[in-house]
Amino acid sequence: MKRASAQKPASIEEACTASGMRMTEQRRVIARVLGASRDHPDVEELYKRAVKIDDKISISTVYRTVRLFEDAGIIERHDFREGRARYEKVPGQHHDHLIDMRNGKVTEFRSEEIEQLQEEIARRLGYKLVDHRLELYALPLDEEKS
Repeated sequence: MKRASAQKPASIEEACTASGMRMTEQRRVIARVLGASRDHPDVEELYKRAVKIDDKISISTVYRTVRLFEDAGIIERHDFREGRARYEKVPGQHHDHLIDMRNGKVTEFRSEEIEQLQEEIARRLGYKLVDHRLELYALPLDEEKS
């Protein structure tokens, strides 16, 4: 699925500023922590990382800030069947996720073949695909043999 290629701010902090959001120092810390994440942290993990930088940040501040960023369309919420929401910056290019059901590790991937197939299926059913999410839940091949 191709997204509009408008110039997007490089960081979460810049996206917040560009949206007119008032940026407190605690919001800046949370934005930086989330922006530096190479995984898809939940609020509790974001809190652990943020308090290492500013021990005055409360868990409720992290919850409120994440909701604010999500409502502004700056971050995306994912529910990977774990009973907890996980977050990532809205990506510049669409990608899908493969979730290891053993350890919860999330691997991002992109497949033009899958993208084209989804569009073709929608077209065959009389629709134009405007958005989608693909989440694959898997176990490692070595575990399948056990």
